[in-house]
Amino acid sequence: MQAGDPIAPAARPRYRNTHRGQKEDEMAINVGDTLPMDLKLKELGDAGPKDVTVGEIFKGKRVVVFAVPGAFTPTCSMKHLPGFLEQSRAIRGKGVDEIVCLSVNDAFVMGAWGKANDAAGKVRMLADGNGEFTRAVGLALDASGFGMGSRSQRYAMVVKDGKVEHLAVEPGPGLNVSSAESILAKL
Repeated sequence: MQAGDPIAPAARPRYRNTHRGQKEDEMAINVGDTLPMDLKLKELGDAGPKDVTVGEIFKGKRVVVFAVPGAFTPTCSMKHLPGFLEQSRAIRGKGVDEIVCLSVNDAFVMGAWGKANDAAGKVRMLADGNGEFTRAVGLALDASGFGMGSRSQRYAMVVKDGKVEHLAVEPGPGLNVSSAESILAKL
């Protein structure tokens, strides 16, 4: 991306790589790093939004998580989420326990987007409403040029027991390396 582009990655907050015991070693999340397991996300349940820790989602499981800049936005709604919905059976057939869609939106929006796309039982819809997880892993996106504020970059990762096995961050607008088909090919 060039300077002045309306959507450019935000200055990367630093991911503290504490699982290696290196206090001074800070970086954006990479393959081999452990996710910040104590952070909380939100999920819409029957009684309303509920907290779910990153540890609850990833501990002891192999999970594919894909993040989108915004629910109900064009590429996210027409390509990214539908791709994972269509490929959910094939992805699970490769030893994946769960597929998670994550966005810097509130739990009500994520719940409505999941319901509108019949995601139940295929893709778990989680909200990072304040962007805490997104900033912690260094994958924030400044979408203020579009009036969207701070969001998540478009990416997908394969995580086993909280540890990143594969990370694919889109280098710019569009969908390629983080698509369901690309992730399926990496499993």
